[in-house]
Formats: sequence, structure tokens, C-alpha cells
Amino acid sequence: MVQCEMCGTETSNPNRVKIEGAELDVCDECTDFGTEIDTGSSSSSSTKYSTSSSSDSSSSSGAGATNTGASTASSGGGGGGRRQDMFDDIEELAQDYDERIRQAREKAGMSQEDLAQDLNEKASLIRKLEQGEMLPTDETQEKLERSLGVDLSAGGSTDDTDWESDSSTGEYTLGDVVERKDS
Repeated sequence: MVQCEMCGTETSNPNRVKIEGAELDVCDECTDFGTEIDTGSSSSSSTKYSTSSSSDSSSSSGAGATNTGASTASSGGGGGGRRQDMFDDIEELAQDYDERIRQAREKAGMSQEDLAQDLNEKASLIRKLEQGEMLPTDETQEKLERSLGVDLSAGGSTDDTDWESDSSTGEYTLGDVVERKDS
């Protein structure tokens, strides 16, 4: 008997499921929380969540299947060392997006109603955005940026930070990464 990796229930027949990017062996009840991974012999259909095991599983073709999946997931990026995450392409919204919207609208001499009409949105949406009560959808953010000529995305770097360790082993710890606010 094997334990379900989600709830801990003993199960004799675990199912291989992909849940939020992690492959887990789960019981029948927990299978609904993810996408069941077909470990069978149907390798003719290519899926987003392809596994390295295929019907012609030799060690070199298994590695090739994994690399193919990684390069497909990285959206055509070169032979870089790190697989690209789906969140790498998402631009973060600036913390002061509400102030930026209000200041750009006032600079353009528009009322909230005028801006709403220009964007084909409701005035209440503009009010909620300017008060920080609501986050704009990607579509609304693009409309605002285009109409007001303002950038609402955070101005941080898009590259991952490369950390350097203080230790002689070359490994870094949480202490090397964390910046304390109280000091």
C-alpha cells in the first residue's frame, strides 16, 4: 500500500496527477485536484504535460523527450541553462498604479467619466482603479496605457537575480538572500 501524497490516505492503486506543476501519486479522491498524466503507451499525441516515459523508452530518447519539452516550454529560447517559467513573461503591476492612473488622467484634463467613455468601460471601474480597490485586467491595463500614455508595469528588472554567497563552499543560504527590514 502507498500513501496518497496529498491527503495521506493508504491506497493500493495510486494515480499519477499533475497538480500546479508537480507530479504526484494520489488516491482516487484527490485525482480531481489535478490533471491525470497518462503513463500508458499512447505516445503519438503530444500534450503540454509530456513525461519522459514513452513507448520507445531508451535512455537517450527519454532525455531527448525531456529536453524537447523544456525547449517547447521556454517558447523558443536558446539552449539556456534554466527552464522558463510561465511567470517569467508576466509583467508585474506597479504598486502605485492607482496614483499613476489618476495623475495621467488629470494631466490629460479628463474626468473619470470621460476616460471611461474613451476606454469603453464604466466610470465606476475607473473610480475603483484610482482608489486602489481593484486591479485592472490585462486588457484594461493595455487600454489605460494606450489612452493615457502611462506605464503601469513595475519598473523592476525582468531577469532573475543571481545571488552570490558569502561562504567558501559557493552555496547560498536563505540568510544570503533575505534583506531584513528592521536593520
